[in-house]
Amino acid sequence: MDFVRSLGHPEEIYNLLRFKMGCRAVLSQQERDSMSNGLQTSYKHLDETFRSFTAIIQALDGELRDAVCILFLVVRAVDTVEDDMTISLETKIPMLRNFHTYLYQADWRFTESKDKHRQVLEDFPTISQEFRKLPAVYQEVIADTCHKMEMCMAEFLEKRMEFLLDWDRYCHYVSVSVMIGVSRLFSAAELEDAPVVEDLRLLNSLGMFMQKANIIRDYLEDQQEGREFWPREVWSKYSKNLSDLAKPENIVPAVQCLNDLVTNALQHIPDFLLYLSRLRNQSEFNFFAVSQLMYFATLATCYNNPQVFKRAVKIRKGQMVTLMMDATNMQAVRAIMYHYVNEIYQKIPVSDPSAERTQNIVSTIQKMCLSDGPVVSRHRFSPIYLPCAALLAVLSWQYLSSL
Repeated sequence: MDFVRSLGHPEEIYNLLRFKMGCRAVLSQQERDSMSNGLQTSYKHLDETFRSFTAIIQALDGELRDAVCILFLVVRAVDTVEDDMTISLETKIPMLRNFHTYLYQADWRFTESKDKHRQVLEDFPTISQEFRKLPAVYQEVIADTCHKMEMCMAEFLEKRMEFLLDWDRYCHYVSVSVMIGVSRLFSAAELEDAPVVEDLRLLNSLGMFMQKANIIRDYLEDQQEGREFWPREVWSKYSKNLSDLAKPENIVPAVQCLNDLVTNALQHIPDFLLYLSRLRNQSEFNFFAVSQLMYFATLATCYNNPQVFKRAVKIRKGQMVTLMMDATNMQAVRAIMYHYVNEIYQKIPVSDPSAERTQNIVSTIQKMCLSDGPVVSRHRFSPIYLPCAALLAVLSWQYLSSL
């Protein structure tokens, strides 16, 4: 299905083909075979529960790669406890507040979850075992990240997401903690200077942008599961109840509310570009560039899109692979950013209540993308060759798939 969705984007088909043929360095089968059984299982869980991040993490080097893998699995486990609405608050809140201690309990697991990612809770002994094998400096970072997340999650289970300040606080502790954790792991591995990777103001913007994009995109899934993360301060301007936004007769105010929240999230992008420009380690640059751009592409897809209230809206796999292939330097990042911010600009409705604010932040991002001169074209082919490239890619894909 992802391949079919990319047919109108030949450059994506080309990159999907390159990726399938192994032109992008990720964890090879030989490397997997050399790992312990527990670590192999951990990467299997990563593949199953963090599909958008798994290739980015696998492209990291050795010991650091394993530490980031375990960090993300622990994050997924905590997140799964929070998301599972079949777990009573009487069980869930104490579990969240103590979750970081389970990393040191060899036999702790939770087998009563009904969540789609429950395998990370059921097989938590494997994850915690690999955690305890990591160097102490990595363990400290992961446990501290887990502790900060769990306390905030437990707090918001007991109160509603009322104000934008609440939204910012939640996103800070849930996602910013992860961004800080990843940066601290890079610093511990001595791959980047601590003052660069531990700039808390800039990391705060990176984490908040990603979490806000997640929350915006997941409106329908959260509603179906009985969760609410959109701030009342915003949605109450457009609807009496948050759930009413999914009703067909409310699609106009629903999209206006969506655009309002997307505009709020976009304010964090300038800090991302500044942070990225300071990085010197290539693997760290790739990690942050691709992860942030994936969410930026997601918001560009969600902006002014009524489908957010009807189905799951995701970027194409071809888009994700293309970002991984291309986002390796600031010039390329600016070009990609410019492409998606223009996509948003072209969709701004004149009558939208937040149109002026959206235009202002979009203009700021555009100027930052052009600060070092005109951006380069993202397309590798002349337009006249694109149909031929697409046909060749389709035939090659079918051949490789048959093998």
